[in-house]
Amino acid sequence: MIQLKFFKLSEFTCKCGCGLNNMQDAQLLKLDKARELANIPFSVNCGTRCPKHNKDEGGEDNSSHLRGLATDISAKTSQEKFLIISALLKVGFKRIGVYSTFIHCDSDTTLPQNVIWHK
Repeated sequence: MIQLKFFKLSEFTCKCGCGLNNMQDAQLLKLDKARELANIPFSVNCGTRCPKHNKDEGGEDNSSHLRGLATDISAKTSQEKFLIISALLKVGFKRIGVYSTFIHCDSDTTLPQNVIWHK
């Protein structure tokens, strides 16, 4: 069983109540290291999503959340976003999305790499 310093595995369970949690160890370990480097709390909005919950959230059909390769972290201020993104880049995340209230990061090598998008 993976040991995390800053997170509980339950934080990454599908939010619909189905109990699915298929988060990949590599994603979690990089995220834990990024949290340490950022030196601010990371509040997980979303980790694993089951297909129904993904559809209800408007997620892409091939969402990395379905495979336990993505995490959305709450970030409301520009300073929080800067600290989180800087740490994510330092630990090797190559796919980052910047949204108005959260940062998406994933380790999905089946999708384009070295990208940052804003919505």
